[in-house]
Amino acid sequence: MLNANTFGSETETTPLLIAHGLFGSARNWGVVAKRLSADRLVTAVDMRNHGESPWFDGHLYPDMAEDLAQAIPERADVLGHSMGGKAAMLLALKSPDKVRKLIVADIAPVAYSHTQTPLIDAMKALDLGQIETRGDADRLLQPRIDDAGVRAFLLQSLDVKERRWRLNLDVLANEMEHIIGFPEVSCVFDGPTLFLSGANSDYVMREHRDRIRSLFPAARFAKIPGAGHWLHAEKPRDFEAAVSAFLSA
Repeated sequence: MLNANTFGSETETTPLLIAHGLFGSARNWGVVAKRLSADRLVTAVDMRNHGESPWFDGHLYPDMAEDLAQAIPERADVLGHSMGGKAAMLLALKSPDKVRKLIVADIAPVAYSHTQTPLIDAMKALDLGQIETRGDADRLLQPRIDDAGVRAFLLQSLDVKERRWRLNLDVLANEMEHIIGFPEVSCVFDGPTLFLSGANSDYVMREHRDRIRSLFPAARFAKIPGAGHWLHAEKPRDFEAAVSAFLSA
């Protein structure tokens, strides 16, 4: 059901499934996925209501986890970042037979308070009729989003030719409370799990570790120096090295 980009080819090595974060897409992970595919099949998906995947009226983690389960024919290693990390965690908890190893990139199984609604409001307020180039869109977004890096990231989901967002902005706004939350669960995933964070990020705190270990008793923790929340984009080689080392251990 989900749109997917695949890299590499099937080998005896367990395939890898990648789930992006909020406002992201499979395309954002192309370089990393390609480098990780040297010895395995790597599939990066567009999550529901993102990219070229179908749009739905809901955006709940149980549904996203089921989407990921359907993208795994038998068993896979799973890597999820931010929102995709929460979906990957719930997949492992609910369908442990589908997941060999789990990598959670810069997110914890907890509720957060930093809503992303202002970014959605900025995207919805953009007058797409004035857009001829991506530079036009960047200029028009600047008064509401002053961080050039954030604007560049969001604009990867703008189809300039069709003058439309590849994001279901209304549903993402309506479901924001669920997106920044995490479902109540009582099950456990005891497979190998790596919580890989940016050293400059505050998404995975030491006080989250008891909650993490209650759900993922085999959890290990690592930080990438000099990286923030978008650790795979800021330090891609360090990120790839950490992921490869964990998967091959």
